Amino acid sequence: MSSEKKYCSICAWRKDCQKRFSVATDASGQVRCPDFTRDVSIKDADVEAREKEWQEG
Repeated sequence: MSSEKKYCSICAWRKDCQKRFSVATDASGQVRCPDFTRDVSIKDADVEAREKEWQEG
């Protein structure tokens, strides 16, 4: 039941993005960017592992 995660760090356009890290985010830190496209080379397990690592501090 996980929803799609949207972060600048997993966007396919992150290298060439002019709005990088300056777009609006919601309470959970997910971006609200009309140009967001997920980088398919980054798997959900990778994102979840990093997210857990970050939360643990």
